[in-house]
Amino acid sequence: MEKFFNRVGQFVQLTKEGKDALASILRRMELPKDYLLVKQDSVCHYVYFIEQGLTRTFYYKDGKDVTDWLSAEDMFASSIISFLTRKPDRRGIVLLEDTVLWGLHHDELERLYKQYHDIERLGRLLVSFGLIQLQQRFDDLHFATAAQRYQTLMENNPTFIQRVPLGMIASYLGITQETLSRIRAQH
Repeated sequence: MEKFFNRVGQFVQLTKEGKDALASILRRMELPKDYLLVKQDSVCHYVYFIEQGLTRTFYYKDGKDVTDWLSAEDMFASSIISFLTRKPDRRGIVLLEDTVLWGLHHDELERLYKQYHDIERLGRLLVSFGLIQLQQRFDDLHFATAAQRYQTLMENNPTFIQRVPLGMIASYLGITQETLSRIRAQH
């Protein structure tokens, strides 16, 4: 729980009351590799903070498995569309390693938003941070070369190359595995 509050502290300084209230709804989960955290076409009820481990957000397009997002330690994972709209999403989330997570249930978090201004502010700042990340990813996929996307991944998440199968990394970068192999040979 300490890692969660250290990360949250980068966004907002919680009051003691807010921190205690948030701690009271945090649910610790230890789950095995390959566990399906969020099923495709279902409503995502939690936003997850990853204390240890790795998640992969994915979907299928034309029968092909596509890696949409990767989240590791000190990051959050959720089907944000489903979490916010309360509607099913095509994306699923699977664990790529044995993982320790802290889950915040949507309904409990909404209740705390109404009671604690600092927690409501945290929610707003986390959504803003997520939007910035999504825009950066969108920009990378549309404006950066494959080599630039690989370089950005290595700068921001250097352990992914050892922890994530290369086919999933290629999919995440929007390139073929062969292109990824060529780029890696040049670095």
